[in-house]
Amino acid sequence: MPLIKINLLKGRSPGEQDKILDCIHEAVVRAFHVPPADRYQILIEHERSHVRAEDTGLGLFRSDRLIIIEVISRARSTDDKQAFYRFVAAGLLDVCAIDPADVVVSIIENGDADWSFGLGRAQFITGELR
Repeated sequence: MPLIKINLLKGRSPGEQDKILDCIHEAVVRAFHVPPADRYQILIEHERSHVRAEDTGLGLFRSDRLIIIEVISRARSTDDKQAFYRFVAAGLLDVCAIDPADVVVSIIENGDADWSFGLGRAQFITGELR
């Protein structure tokens, strides 16, 4: 049940935003093996002057098409995480022509007790979800 925050610079059309959300969701389904209906995404737009994303010494150029993706999820294997990074970068390049150098991803791990999907209960703990 990953919760995904997608941070974009302002200026993308609603159609492109939808494509970005769909690409990221497809990568989650493929890499983390979650059901397609398990979709929790928040798109946040930022002014260019409010975002700093340098190259971390890798020699990368960041354009105004920069996307910073935050994934909050239960623990995943290193292989699953690596697959997710590849699927996101490839999907965004293929569908939206976004350079992989403009795709920054961070995964933040949590546990079953850290989720409530409503009704004031932690459904993984109560057994309502697995």
